[in-house]
Amino acid sequence: MSKRKGKVIHEEATLKVRKLTAVTTENAPDDASRQGPPPNSFAHSASGDIGLIESITLKNFMCHHSLGPFQFGPHVNFIVGNNGSGKSAILTALIVGLGGKATVTNRGVSLKDFVKAGENTADITVKLRNKGADAYKKDVYGDYISVEQRILSDGSRSYKLKNKSGQIVSNKKEELTAILDHFNIQLDNPVSILSQEMSKQFLHSKNESDKYKFFMKATLLEQMKRDYIHIKHTETITRQQVERQEECLKDLKQEFLQKKERYENLSSYSELMEVLENLKKKMAWCLVREKEQSIQQLKEETEKEENNNKLQDNLRLCQTKIVQVEKRLQLIKKRSDSLKEEQKTLTGDNLKLKQQVKNISKAHKEQELVYFRALNKLKQSEREQNLLQEKINKAKTSEILNNSGKTKHTKQQLSLSNLKRQLAELQSTCTQLNEEIKKKHQGLLKGKEERDKLRGEEKSLQFAYESKLKRKNQLLASRSNKLKRFGDFVPDLMAAIDEAYAAGQFLKRPVGPIGACISLKDPSLAVAVECCLRSFMKAFCCDNYKDESILQELMGRFYPKGNRPQIIVSQFSDKLYNVYGRKVHHPDYPAVLDTITATSPIIINCLIDMRGIETILVIKEKNKARAVMQRGRPPKNCREAFTAEGDQVFPNRYYTSEFSMAKYLSGDIETEISLLESELENLQAQLSRFQLQVSSVTEDIVTMENGLNNTIKTLKKTQTSENQVKAAITELETATEERSDDISSLEDVAQENHQKIEAEEQIVQEAKAEFDKHKKMLEEADSKYSSVRNKIDQLSEEIEPLKDEQVKLEAECVKHERNLKILDKKLKTHEDNIQAMKSDLSEKEEELQEYVDKATQISPERLIVTCSTKSIDTEITRLKKKLKVYESSHGEQEQVVREYAEALSLYKEKTIQVRDLRKFIDRLRNIMSDRQNRYKILRRSLSVRCKLYFNNFLIKMNCCGSMIFDHNNETLSILVKPPGREKDGASDMRSLSGGERSFSTVCFMLSLWEITESPFRCLDEFDVYMDMHNRRICLDLLLELSERQHLRQFIFITPLNTSFLLTNALIRIHHLHDPERQDNHSGDKDVETYTR
Repeated sequence: MSKRKGKVIHEEATLKVRKLTAVTTENAPDDASRQGPPPNSFAHSASGDIGLIESITLKNFMCHHSLGPFQFGPHVNFIVGNNGSGKSAILTALIVGLGGKATVTNRGVSLKDFVKAGENTADITVKLRNKGADAYKKDVYGDYISVEQRILSDGSRSYKLKNKSGQIVSNKKEELTAILDHFNIQLDNPVSILSQEMSKQFLHSKNESDKYKFFMKATLLEQMKRDYIHIKHTETITRQQVERQEECLKDLKQEFLQKKERYENLSSYSELMEVLENLKKKMAWCLVREKEQSIQQLKEETEKEENNNKLQDNLRLCQTKIVQVEKRLQLIKKRSDSLKEEQKTLTGDNLKLKQQVKNISKAHKEQELVYFRALNKLKQSEREQNLLQEKINKAKTSEILNNSGKTKHTKQQLSLSNLKRQLAELQSTCTQLNEEIKKKHQGLLKGKEERDKLRGEEKSLQFAYESKLKRKNQLLASRSNKLKRFGDFVPDLMAAIDEAYAAGQFLKRPVGPIGACISLKDPSLAVAVECCLRSFMKAFCCDNYKDESILQELMGRFYPKGNRPQIIVSQFSDKLYNVYGRKVHHPDYPAVLDTITATSPIIINCLIDMRGIETILVIKEKNKARAVMQRGRPPKNCREAFTAEGDQVFPNRYYTSEFSMAKYLSGDIETEISLLESELENLQAQLSRFQLQVSSVTEDIVTMENGLNNTIKTLKKTQTSENQVKAAITELETATEERSDDISSLEDVAQENHQKIEAEEQIVQEAKAEFDKHKKMLEEADSKYSSVRNKIDQLSEEIEPLKDEQVKLEAECVKHERNLKILDKKLKTHEDNIQAMKSDLSEKEEELQEYVDKATQISPERLIVTCSTKSIDTEITRLKKKLKVYESSHGEQEQVVREYAEALSLYKEKTIQVRDLRKFIDRLRNIMSDRQNRYKILRRSLSVRCKLYFNNFLIKMNCCGSMIFDHNNETLSILVKPPGREKDGASDMRSLSGGERSFSTVCFMLSLWEITESPFRCLDEFDVYMDMHNRRICLDLLLELSERQHLRQFIFITPLNTSFLLTNALIRIHHLHDPERQDNHSGDKDVETYTR
C-alpha cells in the first residue's frame, strides 16, 4: 500500500474526517497465512517513506530539564526506564509537539502545565520522515520535516516548520494540520498512540460499553456515525424548508393568475398602441424627409461658396501689387546703394582732407603764435625804450627844476591826504550799500519762496480741478456707457476686444474691467471695497499668456506704454474656489467676498488669488474696527479690515484713506455729478484767490528786484571811484619815492635797447613771411575740404528723397503684405468655412443615415408623408394622453405585461426550485439509506475481522476465547479461557489474573492494529501487569506483527527488562537512566541507545 490514506465522503456535509484505510474481508487471508515471514526475513525488508518519527528532543518539558534527542529507528523502538525517568513524557511530548491538545494526553489541563517549574518556556522538536513518491512538498521540505514548538508559561504556543536544511518554511498551524492529514497521523486515535490513561479508560475498563467505544473510535466508525447523524439532521431541516416553500408557492400561483387575467384584457389598448406605432413610423420618415431637405439646402450653399472666387482675385491682385512695389523698391535701393557707396568714398577723402586741414591749421596757429610772440616782444622792447627815454627826460628836467622841488613835494603831500580822506568816505559808502543789498536780496528770496509756494498750491488745486472735471465728464459720459467711468478709451478697448475675439484671436475672451463686473450687496460699503481692491478695479483677466500678449497689443492702440491697465493671467474656471477652510468667519461683520457679487466666477477667483478678499473684513465703524483687530487676537484667517470711510486696519497699524467717495462703484450718478459740480465751484473760487495772491506777490518781487539792481549799480559806481582814488594815491606815493638816476647810464641802456629793437624787427619780418605762407596753404586746403564737403552734402540731399521714397514704398509694401495676410486669412477662413460646411454636410448625411436606419428599424418600408412633423407630433400627443387615461384606469400596458412576465417567471422559478429540492431530498434519503447499509456492512466486516485476529492471537497462548459484538446495545464482550480451563464455562475478563487480562488486552489491541492503518504505533507500559511468560508471548506477537507490517514504525514503552530479546539490527532500544531529582544536568547523559 503506497499511500496510507482513506476518506469518508458524503455529498452534502463537507466535514473533514480523519483518513482511514480499511481492508475488506474479501482481501483478508485466513488466520494461518497471517503469521508473516520468518524472523530473519525482517532484516532485509524496506522501511516506510513518510510519517515516521526520526527523532524527538525535549527541553524544560514537564519535570525534565533536557531529554534527547531520541533517534528512533524506522521499525521497532523500545523505550526502557524506571518510573520518573521520562518515558511517558516522550509520548506526551509527541502528542503535544504535533499539535495535540493538552486534554488528549490526560497529563494536564492546559499547555502551561507542561512547562517545567521555574522556567518560562518549554521546547519540543519532532522530526518526521518525508521521502518517496508520496512525500509532502518534497521540493520545499526535502527528506525531513522538523516541527519545532515552543510553549510559553502563559499557555500559548508557537510553531516553526523547517525543511531538511533547517530553514523555516512556515509557522502556521494550518500547515502542520495539512502535513498530519497527508501522513495519516491521528493523534487522538488510540490505535496510533495508546497512553496509560487511555488504556485504563477503555482497555482495562470492565465496562463492555467502554470497550465498544474504543473499537468504534479506533476504526473511525464513531466519526462516520456522527457525520451520518449530522446529514440526517440537515435533511430534516431542508425538508421543512421545502414544505414552507410549497405553501408560498400557492400564494405565488394565485398572484400569477390575477396578473394573467389583467394581461388578457389588453386588446383595446393594443389597437390604440398600433395606431400610435403607425404615427411613430410616419414621424420617423417625416424627420428623414426634413433632414434631406436641410442637406439639400446645405449642398446648395456649399456650392455657392465654392464658386465664389472674389477672395482669390483680390489675393492675386494684392500679390501683383506687392511684386510691382518690390521691383520699384529694388531700383531705389540700387540707386541709393550706389550713392551711398560714392558718399562713402568721398567721406574717406573728406576725412583725409579734414586731417590735412587740421595739421596745416595747427602749423599755421603755431607760426601765428611765433609771429605774435616776436611782435609782442618788439612792442615790449619799444615800450621799455619809451619809458627809458621818459626817465632820461625826467632826470634832465629834475635837474632844472631842483630848486622848486620842495614846494611841489608839499603840494603832493596835501593832495595825498585829501585822497586818503576821500577813500575812507567811499569805503564807508560801499559797506552801507553792501548791507542794503544783502537785506534786499533776503527779502527778494522770501518773496520768491512765497510765490513758489503759492504756485505749488495753485498747481495742486489746478490738478484737483482738472481731475474733478475729468471725473465729471466721465460720469456725464457714463450716463450712456458705464464703461466711461474706467477711462475714456475703455469702450473702444472693449469693442476692439470683441472684434478680436470674433476673429478668433483669443482662445478665451478676456474679462474686465474687474470693477465693471462686480456689484455691491450694500451700497454704503462702496468706498471700503474700492480702497480694498484699488488698482484691481481697472484690471483685466486673461486665461493664458497668448491672450495676454494680444490684449497688450490692443491696449497699445489706446494707452501709452507706462499707463496701461493691469492684466492678470490665471486659468479660467466656471466654479468658485472652495475657501471654507481659509475664509474669515465673524458673527457680526462680513468679509469682502460676502459683500460683492460678480457676473462670472472668474472675477471672484481672480480677486481671491490676487487680493485674498476671503480674509479681509468690512467693519463700518472705526472704533469697532480697532477693537476687533487691535484689542485682542484678530479673528481666525483675518489679515486686515476696512472701514466704511476706506481706512485700512491691521493688527499693529492703521492707515487713513485719501478717498471720500467711491469712484467706480457708486450707484447714484446724478448725486455724484452734483457733488462734483459744487466741488468744482469751490476749487474755481480757490484758484481765483490764489491767482490774485500770486500776481500781488509777483509785483512786489519785481519792485524789489528793481531796487536791488539800482543799489547794485550805485555800489559799482562807488567801487569805481574808490579804485581811481587808490590809483592816484599809489601814483603820488611812487612819485615821491623816485630818485634821480644817472643820465649817462640810462643813455647807454637806451642805445643797447635800440640795437635790440632792430634785431627783433628783423625776426618779426621773417615770422610774418612764414605766417603768410602757412595762411595761404591753409586757405588752399580749406578750399579743397569745403569742395568735398559740399559734394557730400549734395549726395546727402540726393539720398534723402530716395530714402523717403524707399520708406514710402516699404510702408506701401508692408501695407500690401498686411492686406495679403488679411486676404490670405480670409481665404483660409473661407476655405475652412467651406470645409466646415462639407464636414457639417457629411455629419448631417451621417445623421440622415442614422435617421434612415432608425426609421427602417421602426418601419422597413418607406412611407410617403405629406403632413409636417408638428401635426404628427400633435396627434401622437393626443393619443398618448388618451392612452395615459386608459392606463390610469387599467394600468400601463408595459407594466401589466412586465408584471405578468415577472409573475410567470417567478412562479416557474419557485416551482422548479421546490421540485429540485424535493428530488434532492429524495436522492439524499436514498443515498443515506445506501450509506447506512454500507456502514453496517463495514462495521460487521471490521468486527468479524477483529474477532478472527483476536482468536488467532489467543491461540498463540494456547488459549481460547471469543469477542461478542452487540451493535444494537453498543457493547463488546471479551471471553477468554486460559490453558487447562477449556472445559470450564465461559469466563469474562474479570475472572482472569492481572497478567492474563493484560495479555488479552494486548491481543485486542493487536487485532485493531491489523484492521487499521497509521504510519507509527505507540504503546505505553503495555506489559506492566504481565508475568514473564505472558510478557514473552506478548512481545513475540508484537514483533511478529511488526515483521508483517514492516512499513510502519513501532514504539513500545516499558519499565521492565528487555535483555531477553533476540539480537536484531532493526530493533532499537533506548534506556533511560534513573532520575536525579536534585540535579539539573544536561539530559544527554540520561539516554543510552543501542541496537540489538
